[in-house]
Parts: sequence; C-alpha cells; structure tokens
Amino acid sequence: MYNTCLRITASEMDAEDVLQDSFLSAFRNLKNYKGTAAFGSWLKRIVVNNAINLVKKRRLDFESVDDIGQFDDRASETEHRDITYDVAIVNEGISRLPNGYRLVLTLYLIEGYDHKEIGEVLGITESTSKSQFNRSKKRLKEILREELQYAG
Repeated sequence: MYNTCLRITASEMDAEDVLQDSFLSAFRNLKNYKGTAAFGSWLKRIVVNNAINLVKKRRLDFESVDDIGQFDDRASETEHRDITYDVAIVNEGISRLPNGYRLVLTLYLIEGYDHKEIGEVLGITESTSKSQFNRSKKRLKEILREELQYAG
C-alpha cells in the first residue's frame, strides 16, 4: 500500500500521510465494507483514491488533447534493442516524470486501471488518458536513455 502511495504521490511524506489517512478512513468506514470484493482490494481502492485526490489538489496540468498530433506507436529500430534496466533506475525514471504523466502511467501499468477508469477517476477524457500514457512512455524512454548514457 505504501509503495502504491509513493508511486502516485512521488513524495515519501505525502505517501505516509495518504496511507495513514486511508487506514483511518477504512477503519471509520468498516461498516460499509460489504464483502463483495477482497478486503485488500477494498482497502487498496481507498488508498489509490486518496492518493489521487492529493495529487489532484496539486492541480495536475494535463496537456490538452487538441495540442496532440497523431501518435506513431511504432518503435524506432534503436528502441528494439534488448536493454535490461535495473528496477531502481526505472523507478527513479518514473519519479522524474511530470505529475500527470507519472499518475496515468502508474494507474495504467502498475495498478491495472484501463483508460476509461483513469479518465473517470481523474476527471479527464479517455483519449487524454491515452495520450498522457503515450507521452509518459516516450518521456520515460528518454529519461532511461539519459541514465544509460550517463552510466556508460
């Protein structure tokens, strides 16, 4: 749960606060738990929602879909190289993403939300979620390439 908070908020202090608030909220609302989903899933949903709400308070700046040209999802030949990244480097790269990119990438890839759900939770369109995801992947690749060049 803490790691989920940390990935979404990108701040240890915020992650700790969100986690504490989430457990308090879950305890206070335990009577509302109906048992239709696993308890861990119910609790994780509270944690994710609270973390998202905190990030939303920071007024995420999602780029307008109107500013987007067509995406070319085909990888270039240089992107097809088999490169092994250390988990710590990838996590560091994700933490360096702008808030909107990091949040959509985390919710989609790590938490398993689809773009429709992300749109509903963040109050953005499904296409904005998709574009933010594509841009986050592109930016993360750039960050990881920079790390490889720096390390090499």
